[in-house]
Parts: sequence; C-alpha cells; structure tokens
Amino acid sequence: MLNLAKEELLFLVHSYYDIIMVAVLSIGVTFLASKAWTRVSSGKASIPGRLGLPFLGETLSFLSATSSTKGCYDFVRVRRQWYGKWFKTRIFGKIHVFVPSTEGAKKIFTNDFVQFNKGYVKSMADAVGEKSLLCVPQESHKRIRRLLSDPFSMNSLSKFVKKFDDMLCERLKTLEGDGKSFTVLDFSMKLAFDAMCDMLMSVTDDSLLQQIERDCTDVSNAMLSFPVMIPGTRYYKGIKARKRLMETFGEMITRRRCGKESHEDFLQSMLLRDSYPSSEKLDDSEIMDNLLTLIIAGQTTTAAAMMWSVKFLDENREAQDMLREEQLSMIRNKLDGASLSLEDLNNMPYGLKVVKETLRMSNVLLWFPRVALNDYAIEGNKIKKGWHVNIDATCIHYDPALYKDPLQFNPSRFDELQKPYSFIPFGSGPRTCLGINMAKVTMLVFLHRLTSGYKWTVDDLDPCLEKKAHIPRLRSGCPITLRALEDGEY
Repeated sequence: MLNLAKEELLFLVHSYYDIIMVAVLSIGVTFLASKAWTRVSSGKASIPGRLGLPFLGETLSFLSATSSTKGCYDFVRVRRQWYGKWFKTRIFGKIHVFVPSTEGAKKIFTNDFVQFNKGYVKSMADAVGEKSLLCVPQESHKRIRRLLSDPFSMNSLSKFVKKFDDMLCERLKTLEGDGKSFTVLDFSMKLAFDAMCDMLMSVTDDSLLQQIERDCTDVSNAMLSFPVMIPGTRYYKGIKARKRLMETFGEMITRRRCGKESHEDFLQSMLLRDSYPSSEKLDDSEIMDNLLTLIIAGQTTTAAAMMWSVKFLDENREAQDMLREEQLSMIRNKLDGASLSLEDLNNMPYGLKVVKETLRMSNVLLWFPRVALNDYAIEGNKIKKGWHVNIDATCIHYDPALYKDPLQFNPSRFDELQKPYSFIPFGSGPRTCLGINMAKVTMLVFLHRLTSGYKWTVDDLDPCLEKKAHIPRLRSGCPITLRALEDGEY
C-alpha cells in the first residue's frame, strides 16, 4: 500500500520501529478516508503539495531524509522541485506550509502572537519542556524572555568573553602541542557546553559536566523523533534523560536555597528573586526548563556554526587570509597574553562579515516554525487556521535574487546593506533568538584565536551530513590538524 521498495521498507522498519504501531493505525484509517493520497492542486488559492495518509502523511519520507547523509532539508528540497517554492505537506499529523520569501517572512514575523504562534513538533516540545521559552504561550513569553535576558546583557557578555577566551586559548594550545588530528565539531561542542554550564550554573566538575552533557545529548537527539514511549527509541531515551536533568537541576536549586552553595551566575540571580512578585520571577519548573533550553540552544547551534566556519575558510583561502590579516593587525596593539574584550570584538569588521556569511550558508536553523491562529493569506496563498507555517531561512539565504552566487562563500557581500528579512539566522520580531549577541561574540573569539595563532589542514573532506541531526553538521565533524604560526608568518 505504501508503495515502498522492499529495501527501503526494511530500512525504515529497522530505523523507526517506534512508529510501527502508529503506521498500522494510519493504514487502518485509510479505509475510511476517501481522500487519502490525493495530490493537492496548484494555484493561487490552493498551495500545492501532497498530504498523504491521515496522521502519518509524509512523516516516513521526512524521517528517511533525516536519517540520510543529505539531511532533513533534502525532504524540503525535493518537494520544492516537485511543486515550486510554495508547498505543503503533512508531518507528524500536522499540515506544514513552507514559506520561501522575504515578504512571507515579514508577514509572519511581524504578526507573531497576533496571527501566528510558535509551532514545534511534539517531540521537540516534550524534550525541552512546556515552560521553555520556545514553547510557552504569549502571556508567559514576554515575562520569561525579560527575566532570561540577564546572561545576555553587555555586562554579562563582557565577563563571558574573558572566560571563554581563556578557556579557548588553553585548549587550542594543548591540541596544537599534541600534534594530533581532532574534530572541530567535538571540540566546539565541548567548549560551548562547558562555557554555558559555567556561565549559567557555575558547574566545572568534570564528572558532573559529563553526566549533564550525556543527558543533554539524548534530549537533543529526541527533538526530531517520533513521540512514542517505546524503550530503546531516541524519544524514550530523551524523555528519560530530561527527567534526570530536572532532578539534577532541582538538587542544585535545593542546595542553594539551603545555603550550602552560592555562586555569581544566572541560576543564583533567578533564586534571589524568590521573594519577588510572580510577575518578576520564574518558578522552579520555568527555571529548569529554560536552563535546559539555554544549554542545548547555546551549545548545538554555535558549535555547528564554528565547525562550518572552519570548513568554509579552508575552502576559501582568500577569505581566510583577509581574516587572518585583520586579526593579526589587531593583536599587535594588545599586550602579550592579554584576553580579548568586547571592545576588541567590535573592531573586527571583516570578522563579523565572516560570521554572517557562515550563518547564511550553514543555516544551523533551517526554518522557523509557527502556527496560524486564524485563516490568513500570504502572497495570495491561503493558509488555514491551525496549519504550521515554516519560514524557510535556508531557501531565503540561497535565493539568487537576494544573493549573487549564493553557493559561493563571500563575506564581502555584507559590505552592502541587505534587503529586510533576507538575513534571518536568528529569526526576527518578538521571538528573535535571545542569544544572538552571545553567538556572535563566541564565534568572533573562536575565529580570532584560530586565525591569529594557527594554520590548519582539514583531514577529511567528506561533505556528507550527520544522520538524524536536527541541525546540519558534517558527518566527519571536520577533523583538522593545527600548526602554530611562526613569528612574522601570515
């Protein structure tokens, strides 16, 4: 009935046995559904696409793409070839419309909370928690966002930059001294994780860090899985890991309230508000869900972007040389061994362009999901209440009408002012990524220390993507070998 090749069917059953029961149920429903497998006609009033089986829809195809080395966006790319830029599909029981234009992005971002609300697949919401900033309704969002903003203030970022810079310098020096190849993704994941845990909770103990990181990895892996609690599945492991993390965070909170521990960090700043009115504080579940959200968001996206920056710069030596020249010029005006400051980072104009071009090309956030609160029309395309609309940042960032030679890594394209809503790696509007400035300074510090102190060779040029990742990452992790720059070398 599903018209799948035998090999593909065996592969899907082996990889996703957690959805067999749901698939069987969906097949049964098709006997009652007269319009199953109908193709939706194209035209201005109706968005083209295929909704597939009731509930199941094209979920199997989506999960198959996620499990391939082309990544989950291949699912979108193929359907765009079939139907055109605008198309709709059904994933995990919900109808999704992919919005490919700056005008569509503007309409949705500027109508957040009015015509649209945040929309995530169930597994993602279950993983990070219902009190996460990613999932809470409008009435809670503004309060939680305002109270979470402290770690991202200029004062907090200034302290973070120094700590992160010192940590990075020490680890790069150790790796260069060893003379061995290492994967940039693993290095940057550990670096970003340790930095976030130190800033948020002052956790520096290796055994505790390892425990939290293992559980955060399982939670992250569950974010694009089928939401069925079957032992052995990614979803099951992620929900169990989430429970352990909540227990760990809860114990931290208890120790601090009892006076057994006290630190100058984000968690302590939240607990100092215990006596404040409810509008000026977070309850424990809000604190814990957002600790988890900040750790995962701060680690996975930034680490992936650092990995992609190394790959892109290796493939574009002219850009690498221009960046190195800027960074060496700046370092000559600093005392030997001095840490970077926010002021230093503000004096890296080409470095910032490299960061922007890396974010444009890597698209660590492939699209931004929303749900229509009412029937709505964008560019003549009718969207029904309850449909999920995904602002396709990847399509926008690779649109040749917006970016000349979009497949070419060219930081200098940001010499010119970009069209509104054509550069949206952090989203836009009231839900703009809270960590936008932290991500930028983290990448700038990383690029500065890498290019001003070292040259590198990439040891595996495999372009394939990691399987089952909700963020595009190289399967190889981008392994490199470092060599320290000699005096006077460029």
